[in-house]
Amino acid sequence: MFRFIIQNSRWLAAGALLTLLSSFGQTYFISIFAGEIRSAFNLSHGDWGAIYGFGTFASAVAMVWAGGLTDIMRVRRLGPIVLAALAASCLFMAFNPWVALLPVVIFCLRFTGQGMSTHIAAVAMSRWFVVNRGKALSVASLGFSIGEAAYPLLVVALMVFFAWQGIWIFAALLALLSIPTLMWLLREERSPQSMASEGQSAGLNGRHWTRNQTLAHPLFWFMMPAFLGQSAFGTAFFFLQVHFAEIKGWEHFQLVAMFPVYTGVAIGSMVLSGILLDKLGTARLIPYFQLPMIVAFLLFSYGQSLIAALVGFVFLGLASGANATLPNAFWAEFFGTKHLGSIKAAAAAAMVLGSAIGPTITGILLDFNLPLEVQYIAIAGFFGFSSIMMWVGISRARRSQQT
Repeated sequence: MFRFIIQNSRWLAAGALLTLLSSFGQTYFISIFAGEIRSAFNLSHGDWGAIYGFGTFASAVAMVWAGGLTDIMRVRRLGPIVLAALAASCLFMAFNPWVALLPVVIFCLRFTGQGMSTHIAAVAMSRWFVVNRGKALSVASLGFSIGEAAYPLLVVALMVFFAWQGIWIFAALLALLSIPTLMWLLREERSPQSMASEGQSAGLNGRHWTRNQTLAHPLFWFMMPAFLGQSAFGTAFFFLQVHFAEIKGWEHFQLVAMFPVYTGVAIGSMVLSGILLDKLGTARLIPYFQLPMIVAFLLFSYGQSLIAALVGFVFLGLASGANATLPNAFWAEFFGTKHLGSIKAAAAAAMVLGSAIGPTITGILLDFNLPLEVQYIAIAGFFGFSSIMMWVGISRARRSQQT
């Protein structure tokens, strides 16, 4: 693993930089400002959830088209464009005075951050690396983990000294200053022939599946509940972190202080799942990667102590780390890499759609006085259902390939 990282450090670092900067469009970052945004624009939980959901849904629609750009543009061209747009989106959040434009702000942040920055990194790692795809995805995904661990603590500390709008200006500057670094890292393409057919790996039945063919395959739909659910309810948890701390009687900083533990576990799970993926393949691992989510949400529901929450974060980290590698490798392994950009764009759109659905549903249910603890029990049940669906879908696909 160490030798692999050293030999490919330039391209792995580019992927990690993109995933790190995607933080500015991720729920765990935006939700830190939930209280300030709701206060500034006089919004209820349901109002804020609906605005967030609408902007995120619009970004999911845009991803269906824009994600295919990774099939026709190299990362060293597309990456800087997306980072410049992300910086502009951060400035939009900082200076927007009107509630009517807030859904547009959310759209811009989610599309450029959570959507395109993440998508470019995942497609690049899946296409550039075949034998070591799992390792590459796990290393590049360290950017997510670093962001989850560092940014919440840093932002909460900075909000003592700066207005929340000022922090978004800092985020914009960081995104802009990272563009020269990305261009330097990618001044040499890892695989100039990556667009050629001989540089692609095939999927099921030795075929290079197109997006339409993938959408017509039953396996795609068997996997959708899992990919939607992980995004929807993982997003919902971080989106409502302030409210979660309030109902448990904790200070917000006490909850945020657990994020590094969650991140540390996620990193370990990410690296381990990447190594196991290269050895065992996606099919043997992916049906089980969401089982820790069941335990996590049950602990978040029934637990009343910080210790229970900490254990919940451990299980949440196990699933989150595996989620950074297994789903991305799944599309390449089962449907090939020739049209991976457009296929992954459809999957990314579904993921982004899930992140719109989760906060919207939970926020509206809170407005209808359905306690968050009760919602978390139902969410745990959903992850049991999604795990069964994955197992059935993978089993059917493997039997079909053998006949």
